[in-house]
Amino acid sequence: MASDEKMDQTANTGTESIRPSFPPVTVSATERKTEVRKVPVPPHRYTPLRDQWMKIFTPVVDHLKLQIRFNLKTKTVEIRTCTDTTNANALQKAADFVKAFTLGFEVDDAVALIRLDDLYLESFDIKDVKTLKGDHLSRAIGRLAGKSGKTRYMIENITKTRIVLAGSKVHIMGSYQNILSARRAISKLILGSPPAKVYGKLRSVHAAVI
Repeated sequence: MASDEKMDQTANTGTESIRPSFPPVTVSATERKTEVRKVPVPPHRYTPLRDQWMKIFTPVVDHLKLQIRFNLKTKTVEIRTCTDTTNANALQKAADFVKAFTLGFEVDDAVALIRLDDLYLESFDIKDVKTLKGDHLSRAIGRLAGKSGKTRYMIENITKTRIVLAGSKVHIMGSYQNILSARRAISKLILGSPPAKVYGKLRSVHAAVI
């Protein structure tokens, strides 16, 4: 019996001694897989894209270490990683930045998506909040903008967001909580709440947070 136990111990020891030991696996820069993102550009943004190209190109290449080009055939901005890319989130940041510009945000505002980590984009349709058609839809859009854009600017300033109104689409850029606050205010305006009441509620909420 003692002999059997001794044999088992010897067998176990022998197994452990011949167990292979592999070094950690690493991937060199030349072996790293190239990733590509394509951002479609709507026709009405072709001219602004051409005029602002260097403002878009420079932060993507210099700051994020990515490659970027506009494909004339597919009408898309193509962004890809290269051997110099070190930030794992670089491609997503660049795609969000370019997408924000194609949605209508000013390039100087959109570039914040590259420089800051807690900024996001959200889009929704006015008709998702309330089914509106014809003149009713036009009036809702007018309420959101306000005279000379006053209502939109007021919501932007209070919530620290940027808002683009494109037809029945609303695009908001900001932090997660600020986007929620701005969307809430916009939804109330769509549903017919007076702007003064919406401003007052926004101010009180943000004053309490501060």
